[in-house]
Amino acid sequence: MTTTVHSRARTHARLLAACRPAHTIIGLHGEIDIATSPALRMRLRNALQRAENVLILDLSGVSFCDASGLAVLVGIQRRTREFGITLRLAAPAPRMVDLLRVTGLDHSFTVHPTLSSAIASRHRDPMRLPEAPLA
Repeated sequence: MTTTVHSRARTHARLLAACRPAHTIIGLHGEIDIATSPALRMRLRNALQRAENVLILDLSGVSFCDASGLAVLVGIQRRTREFGITLRLAAPAPRMVDLLRVTGLDHSFTVHPTLSSAIASRHRDPMRLPEAPLA
């Protein structure tokens, strides 16, 4: 089952959800900011009710994320723990990787470089992102 939801906010964030046995995969697209975060939070909470064991957020289509977007991710992480569901972040763009690193959230989330590695993983504990090269 695949559904696409469009936000009507000034900036657009698109959510694409696909359910696989034991996995719910949600593709986030566009900007996750103060204008789109409330609708995204609500849609993620709804998707969480249908999730079984693993919720994967595919971040490959996220072009921008601000503090309110990070708050949505932290909130959904808290809810997945309450439900006993594993949360994985997949395929973040380099800017998103940097944002997770700078905020220290790379130590809180399980982050996979690709969607396929997030699907294949049996790891339940947070994984660290690879170290950034020194400039």
